[in-house]
Amino acid sequence: MVFFFEDAKGARPLVRMLRRGGGLPWADFAAFILLAGLTVMVIHGTEQMDAPLAQLHTNPVTLDAARLPEYALRTTLRMFAALAASLVFTFSVATLAAKSRKAELIIVPALDILQSVPVLGFLSFTVTMFMGWFPFSQLGVECAAIFAIFTSQAWNMAFSFYQSLRTLPADLDEVTRQFGFSPWRRFVRLELPYAIPGLIWNMMMSMSGGWFFVVASEAITVGNTTVTLPGIGSWLSLAIAREDFKSVGLGVLAMGVVIVLYDQLVFRPIVAWADKFRFEQTASQAAPKSWVHDLIRRTRFLRTGIDVVLWPLRKLAALEWSRLPSVPRVRVTLSPKTDRALDAVWIAVVLVACAFALWQLIGFIARHLTWSDVVTTFGLGMVTLVRVVVLIALATLIWVPIGVWIGLRPAWSQRLQPIAQFLAAFPANVLFPFAVMAIVAFRLDPNIWLSPLMILGTQWYILFNVIAGASAIPGDMKEVAGIFGIRNWQWWRQIVIPAIFPYYVTGALTASGGCWNASIVAEVVTWGNRHLEAAGLGAFIANATSAGDYPRVALGIAVMSLFVIAFNRSVWRPMYAFAERRLRIN
Repeated sequence: MVFFFEDAKGARPLVRMLRRGGGLPWADFAAFILLAGLTVMVIHGTEQMDAPLAQLHTNPVTLDAARLPEYALRTTLRMFAALAASLVFTFSVATLAAKSRKAELIIVPALDILQSVPVLGFLSFTVTMFMGWFPFSQLGVECAAIFAIFTSQAWNMAFSFYQSLRTLPADLDEVTRQFGFSPWRRFVRLELPYAIPGLIWNMMMSMSGGWFFVVASEAITVGNTTVTLPGIGSWLSLAIAREDFKSVGLGVLAMGVVIVLYDQLVFRPIVAWADKFRFEQTASQAAPKSWVHDLIRRTRFLRTGIDVVLWPLRKLAALEWSRLPSVPRVRVTLSPKTDRALDAVWIAVVLVACAFALWQLIGFIARHLTWSDVVTTFGLGMVTLVRVVVLIALATLIWVPIGVWIGLRPAWSQRLQPIAQFLAAFPANVLFPFAVMAIVAFRLDPNIWLSPLMILGTQWYILFNVIAGASAIPGDMKEVAGIFGIRNWQWWRQIVIPAIFPYYVTGALTASGGCWNASIVAEVVTWGNRHLEAAGLGAFIANATSAGDYPRVALGIAVMSLFVIAFNRSVWRPMYAFAERRLRIN
């Protein structure tokens, strides 16, 4: 386990630069060309984001292949902006939930609800706010699109980081306490490094998950006005509306090229760098490789520049905030009775707030609907629940063995990583025409054969988390298993399942929530003048949204949230508790 920001010479980057001397090596030249090109593209894309709003009407999205590279750039910038916001959200909110019991009572159920709320549900009340902040500018609509993509990325990353913080190795936890680490030093030296490997895999999954909803985020409707932002999502939406298979293929090809590029330039170097944070006592036999990571390590001036940029961060990480003279250390010790009383008061406050919100929601629905509507909606929710359970079970049986096989073989992990990202990013609506034609041609039941579209984009949460868990198995543990001849079912029962179980729970929890969200897209499918529908809560919400029936939309989202919370509390949360109690590395 390598501690974070550990560089004894990090405080003297300029001195080291002067000592190195020498000319400009080829590695610095290649890195300079690469960084210069990326910088130019980022500046060009960000300048376009601040263009006048009227330009979207005078220069609308077209299916001209010459404009597809610019559309790809705009979509990529939105997704990385959303990823940066998701990281800030994860480090703050997930850390608070893991460290505070009172905050956990609010944050964890809130995450359960938020991951089930449709992306369109967030857009409906945020787009007006963002456009009000930046009137007559595309920046307002861009912020709304970025926020919509953020809602498809953040919850998975937050759950992953929360799970890592709750399952820290007991011996390392005890060491930091015995050495008197401050909360800040403990975070940057232990908690963040330990969580990084799993978080990186979930970042990749979140990027791919963002592609799944990019069509909805780039075509924004405000009242009777639709604002279409330039991007791959809007390209695919227009191509599907015109039933243009050639343009759909070009859009998917552009998406694949973008995924390969940011895999090579961003995620693969990060995976190679993060390998040093693996928790093990023996050296890794096959470390991940990245040509960009190797290129940066061969540079002279670029590494010196990185040292200069990171020097303040290293100083910040080395600070003992609780020992600064201006921050007096105040310890308040409460008796167990007082602590329990405060917990009871806090729980009571939370319950009163929830009861008030529920009362307001029930009052709004009761003014427009009847109890018969509520019973019908709960029945549709049960139908969708059955689909979610069956699909998660099937995805588990398929992807857990595959994920373990990939995670235990770093060479194959590198080869399959971009392929898995592409498959995870593949938008479900691209398959709508094929699904509609197949169901109509073979006279299949839409209630059964539309269901796979729900799991298409969410099954990968299970795969990516299992890969992260299998790749994090300590090398010494695998060596001991080999020495003692642990094989077959005993190997799965005593080594693999305990190691990957916390990661699997995170992936399955996020996948189940994503299935509920995707049901709104998957249970109602349209291609041209052909329309197919499967009975379920997702179809109920989709139809109510199309009709502008807001009381039924509110009822559908409320029922979906209740189902998600009940399922998470009865299934996934006990599994989390079991992992924390029995499956921590000691």
